[in-house]
Amino acid sequence: MSARIRLKKFGTKKRPFYRIVVMDKREPRDGRTIEELGYYHPIECEEKQVLFNAEKVRKWLDCGATVTDTVRRLLNKKGVYLHSSGS
Repeated sequence: MSARIRLKKFGTKKRPFYRIVVMDKREPRDGRTIEELGYYHPIECEEKQVLFNAEKVRKWLDCGATVTDTVRRLLNKKGVYLHSSGS
């Protein structure tokens, strides 16, 4: 199984709310999750937009999980520095 740390969308039209989750990369965006790591609320004020458990993120990265570009940007913004998947 290849796990990926990505966003799962919740909320209503024009009021998005995302959970940062670990999923099998073959699952659809809103499909079954393995574990929830935190959330991202883009409409909230800057301090409350992103919240996640850094220990769980590190555990999944050590297990070989990959990270989507958007989640990588959010984690880097909060101090969990990840290298880019590109060059």
